[in-house]
Amino acid sequence: MKIKQWLMVSFFIVMLLPVVALYILYVSLSNLDEKQAFVEYVEMTHKMEEIETHLLNPDLYQLQPKEKFESVQALTNESIKITLYRSDGVVVFSSLPSVGSYGFSTINIEQVYRNLNDLQKNSRTYTLKKPVVGDGDVVGVFEISIAREDWIEGVTNRYILFGVSFSIFIILLYIIVVILLNRKLNRPLSYLQAQMTAFANGEKLSNQTRESNNEIGDLIKHFWKMKSQIEQTQEALAVQQKEKEFIVASLSHDLKTPLTVIRAYTEALQNDETLAEQERLEYKEILFEKLEYMKRMLDDLTMYTALQSSKQRAALVEVDGEEYFDMLLSGYDEPCNQRDISLVVTQSVKETYELDPKQLVRVVDNIMGNAIRHTKKGNQIWLAAISSDVKLPDWVFKEFYDDVEVWRKNGTVILIQNEGKGIPKEQLEKVFQPFYQAEGARNNGGSSGLGLSISKMLMEQQNGKIGIWSTEKEGTLLACWIKEGRK
Repeated sequence: MKIKQWLMVSFFIVMLLPVVALYILYVSLSNLDEKQAFVEYVEMTHKMEEIETHLLNPDLYQLQPKEKFESVQALTNESIKITLYRSDGVVVFSSLPSVGSYGFSTINIEQVYRNLNDLQKNSRTYTLKKPVVGDGDVVGVFEISIAREDWIEGVTNRYILFGVSFSIFIILLYIIVVILLNRKLNRPLSYLQAQMTAFANGEKLSNQTRESNNEIGDLIKHFWKMKSQIEQTQEALAVQQKEKEFIVASLSHDLKTPLTVIRAYTEALQNDETLAEQERLEYKEILFEKLEYMKRMLDDLTMYTALQSSKQRAALVEVDGEEYFDMLLSGYDEPCNQRDISLVVTQSVKETYELDPKQLVRVVDNIMGNAIRHTKKGNQIWLAAISSDVKLPDWVFKEFYDDVEVWRKNGTVILIQNEGKGIPKEQLEKVFQPFYQAEGARNNGGSSGLGLSISKMLMEQQNGKIGIWSTEKEGTLLACWIKEGRK
């Protein structure tokens, strides 16, 4: 239950319960009062009957000395009062001091004869008045009043019990409300606060064990989700930091060799006057190659850093597939011919595409540069752009033909395959890491080690992907997948 609903229901119950408790206590006390009243009525009736037998003597209802009423006086005490009236309303005896002296105080005769033979009950006394008959005439009226001392004491005790019971109920209700609030609000909030403090201090957190379907439960879930995201971000930052450290170390290592070569050849050109002109030209050419290699490495590092720090998508434009891929796949014949490598180019696209033309050229240049560097003299390279509705070329190595067929589904692929020594399976997942090169490839003077990493990021920026397959017996295939547009 949501906390808002729970609080509304709890507030209603807390308001209603005291009323219900008061009603129950009132009904219970009323029932007890009725039982006690019945018991008291029976007891009072019995007492009245016992006293009445002593007051039926007609001689008592005449003015006479006080000593004549000693038997009546003996019937009275602090709780029992007796008054005797003559038939004309004159008081002949009274144990009530307020009535006055015997024989001198009279009251309204109507009041004397009111409620005869009727046992009257009020909050403090039971009263009974009856006439006394002698020789066929009413000679007087006696009035018996018995105080309800037990009743008053019982009422006092019952109201004390009522107050104590209601107070205990209110205290228990308060304790229950505090316990429920503590369980529903304070404990989860304290738990969340402790977890947040521990997380802020870098301490290990306890397992997530408190789950509830309310706002605090949602808050705790959001905290754990936030914690997971922050930890993932921290892990990613740690990986990036290690990657940067590795890049700096690799860059220092890879630049050290060409710098040493440049220094040695520069010193030779400056100090050695015996060098022939041909040797000087060769030295200058070597210096130019090393400088070009260092420039390419720094350019790749600049591009890699820019791509890594930017999360924005590339500016995609719509291009005609056939025209664009004609341009994209051309221009690699001369580099291949220089190394005596046979190049086979295949194109079969008719759709339009949304892509970044300049960056896709860079991707293909990087991959083709790798393919040319790792293809021996006399071997072959295949380059192709194939739509999803066109069968893959037959020259795709059979070992991974089916895998490529599944991978390229619903997209156009650029395939670059070369003959030569393949990449071991355990190294395939690492080739897209910065500065990673297969064994024997480092320090070959042609690659910065960032080309495939840059290519992967550029493809992902264009909503594409890049994959690699290799067999040590035949060679390697690199494929770039591009989303197709309209035909």
